[in-house]
Order: sequence, then structure tokens, then C-alpha cells
Amino acid sequence: MALWAQPSHAALVHFCWAGSNGYTMTGSMEFPDLLLGADVVTQDEVTRFRIAGFKDGELIGTWDLSDREPNDTWYLRYFPRTMQFPTNGEILGPYDQGWNADGTAADCDEDEFGFNAGNYAQDFCLQGRWIEESGVPPQKPFIAQTTAPTDPACAGPALLSKRRK
Repeated sequence: MALWAQPSHAALVHFCWAGSNGYTMTGSMEFPDLLLGADVVTQDEVTRFRIAGFKDGELIGTWDLSDREPNDTWYLRYFPRTMQFPTNGEILGPYDQGWNADGTAADCDEDEFGFNAGNYAQDFCLQGRWIEESGVPPQKPFIAQTTAPTDPACAGPALLSKRRK
């Protein structure tokens, strides 16, 4: 009897983050759909990930997991049941989110973009520099969605949703 490999299925989620002073970010990620009921998904389970940063609707930078260099910061926590990225120490461990930007938000390389969410703020790294004016308070909810954002300003009704309980 021959055994045939079954195709693997991936869950796809999108997000749009609204920072301060016209800074926003859109993105998407995939992970095995078997993890949709898990307590948490980490960077170790994410199979595809990409982000794009904007200032006043103009693209300022991107980062894609497929282009990750060995020294790029990469840690991610995601609650799939509530479609929420934990922020401000909502999860045990030293990190919340570090997407090509560590807690200083100044370690992305020249010509690179990154995002950090920790205990001080949620903010951008651009070309090796912390973009302090992009930051919002660390406890601001960060929710994912099933549809891709159509507005880099994160102005659609689904993108302005409150934290799910």
C-alpha cells in the first residue's frame, strides 16, 4: 500500500499597525493551520512573514523573513485564538515582538526596516536608527485580521477594532 503525502495547510493572517505621527505598518504571516487553536505561536512556527512601513502613506521600508540575515533580530509571539499580538509583557519571557528590531529599535541594518514592541513602546527601526516619533504606548492593542488591509493608514473599520476578550 502506498502512502501519499498530504498537502500542508497554512493559516494566513494580516495586520495593520498604526503608530504615531503618520507612521503605520502593514504585514502578513503564515503558520501551520494546526496551530490555530494553540495558546501561542512563536517565530519558530512562522513559515512566511513580511512587513512594510509607511510614513503618511508613503512606503519607507520593508522586511521579509525570506531575506533574514543571521544577525537580524527575530522574535514573535501571537495568540491565534484571539488574533492578537501580545504587547507590554502580556506573555512570559523577555520579549514581545522583535521583527528586525530589538528592544533598542536601532539594530536594523543600513537600508533596512524593522518593528519592535516591548515594555517601553511599539516603534520602528529604519536604517539602523530608532524612529522615536513612530512610537505608541506599549499596552496599545495589536490585532490581526483575516483580510488584507487595503489602506496603509489603517483607517478601515476592521483595522480599528478593539482588543478581543
